Amino acid sequence: MSTWFLLPALALIAGIMALTPLGTHVLRRGVVFIDLAVAQAAAAAVIWINFGGHLDSPWIDQMAATLGAIVVSLAIAGMARHWSQQREALIGLIYVAGACLALLGSSQHPHGREKLFQLLAADVLWVDLFSVGALWVSLLAVWVLNRRHWLTQDALFYSAFAAVASVAVPALGLFLVFASLIAPALWIEKGVKPWIATALASGVSLAGLLGSWLLDTPSGPTVVLTLSVFGVCALFYRQTESPHGAQ
Repeated sequence: MSTWFLLPALALIAGIMALTPLGTHVLRRGVVFIDLAVAQAAAAAVIWINFGGHLDSPWIDQMAATLGAIVVSLAIAGMARHWSQQREALIGLIYVAGACLALLGSSQHPHGREKLFQLLAADVLWVDLFSVGALWVSLLAVWVLNRRHWLTQDALFYSAFAAVASVAVPALGLFLVFASLIAPALWIEKGVKPWIATALASGVSLAGLLGSWLLDTPSGPTVVLTLSVFGVCALFYRQTESPHGAQ
């Protein structure tokens, strides 16, 4: 069982470690729904390439997801710059438009529903080596950008976000990407050190993965539920002050 769990465990850990730094910047910028919009655009692009173009391969899926994510990410960057007060509403409209495009695309093929479900809530237990490798490359890129403080620049942040989301959605599914982005970031916002929040989120996700195997439930939704509970618990966290902190 340990060998079987190795790839999905590596995928979850890499996904959380890559998405957590981006999640902190998402909360600071106040563009929480950017993940849903960009990820949904990536999913819609994959579905239309698969069923409209009759092309089906991991490489084609990845290129389609990257293209869709970059286009929408650049659009959101422009909206955030020119219409900052309406940005969340506009991002929400982009999300529902992407969702409808995905539904329309999936309705044109007898296996469309299965593909759409996979992109929304992927079964992490069956993740492939290509996806795991892509996630770890994304993690390395985010680590470099974050360490050099380049994610504070809008152009680099939105580009990095689009690239990571396009890799993470085919591997983990849209719902798990959103949970991995937001749940640990909520703890960091409460004052928990980033490495601790990331480690806790990784442990919680692995517990969800194990739970899905023991309970024979779909792994993606199960892990999302455990991460969601973990994120909500941050609301009740109160950081204890050092005895010498208050004067």
